[in-house]
Amino acid sequence: MGTEVRNTNRPDKGTKAQTPFNRKVHRMWQDRQLYIMMAIPLVFLILFSYWPMYGVLISFQKFSPTRGIFGSRWIGWANFGRFFSTPSATRTIANTFRLSLYSLIAGIPFPILLALLLNECRGTRYKKTVQMVTYAPYFISTVVMVAILFQLLDPRTGLVNVFLNKLGTGPVDFMTNQSLFRSVYVWSGIWQGTGFNAIIYISALSAVDQELYEAARIDGANRMQKIWYIDLPSILPTFTIMFIMSCGSIMSVGFEKVYLMQNSANLAVSEVLSTYTYKMGLINLDYGYSSAVGLFNSVINTFFIVLVNFICRRASETSLW
Repeated sequence: MGTEVRNTNRPDKGTKAQTPFNRKVHRMWQDRQLYIMMAIPLVFLILFSYWPMYGVLISFQKFSPTRGIFGSRWIGWANFGRFFSTPSATRTIANTFRLSLYSLIAGIPFPILLALLLNECRGTRYKKTVQMVTYAPYFISTVVMVAILFQLLDPRTGLVNVFLNKLGTGPVDFMTNQSLFRSVYVWSGIWQGTGFNAIIYISALSAVDQELYEAARIDGANRMQKIWYIDLPSILPTFTIMFIMSCGSIMSVGFEKVYLMQNSANLAVSEVLSTYTYKMGLINLDYGYSSAVGLFNSVINTFFIVLVNFICRRASETSLW
C-alpha cells in the first residue's frame, strides 16, 4: 500500500484562508478594550485641539463676529505687518524671551539636585516627608500663589519686608519695582514646580540597575563619584526630553501669573505676548490682530522645538523624534 501524503500548505475543506488584513482585524477585535480606551483621548484631542485650528484663518482677516470666518474681509498679512510696525512689538517679544529664558536656565539645576539628594537619602520616612513637602506647592492655584506673593512682599505688613526692616535695610516694594519683577516671577515658580519636576528625575533614578552601584562600591567609588558616573548619565535622556519640551514653549509665558502680577508700574517689563494678545483680543475686540500675534507666537515655538530637537539628536542621540 502506498503512503498518502497530505499537503499541509493547503487549507482544509470548509476553512477559509486568512489574509493579512483579516488577521489584523481579528487582532484588533481581541484588543478592542485597549482601542476604546485610546479612542477617548484621541477624540478629545481632535475636537478640542485640531478641529479649532481652522480659527487661525482670522489672522488673515478683518474679522467680524457677526459675519463669521467665511464672511469676514480678507486682508492677507496686514495684521502681522501692523504688529511688527508697532513700538510695543519689540518690547513685548523681548520681555517674553527674557522671562522664559530666565525661568528655563534658573529652573534646570534645582529639580536635579533635589532628586539626587532624595535618591541618596536612606531614611524612608524622612524621604517621603521631604518629597511630599516639596511637591505640595505644585497644587496651589495661580491665583492663590500670587495672593501669597502680595501678602509676603507687602511693603508695610509683608513678612519679607518686616525681616528687612529688622536688618535695617528698609522696605522694598517688590511688586512695583521693574528690576525685581522677573526675579519674583521666576523664583516663586521654581519654588512651586521644583518638587513636581524632581519626581520625574526620581522615577528615572529608580530604574538604574543596582548592580552598577555594587560594582562601583567594589571598585572603591565614593558617593560623589557614583552620582557623577552613574546617576547623572542615567537621567541625561530624561533631562534632554524635558529640555526640548521646555524650549518648545519658550515664548509661551504663562498668562495667568504674569497678568495677576502686572500693574502700571512694572508694565514695561511685564507685558508679554500672552497678556498682549488677551488685551488686544478680548478687551479691544480686535480678534484678527490678536490671532495674528498668537499665530506668530506658535510659529516661533515650533521653530525652537525643531531646532533644539535637531541639536540634541546630533549631540546626544536623544530626541523627541
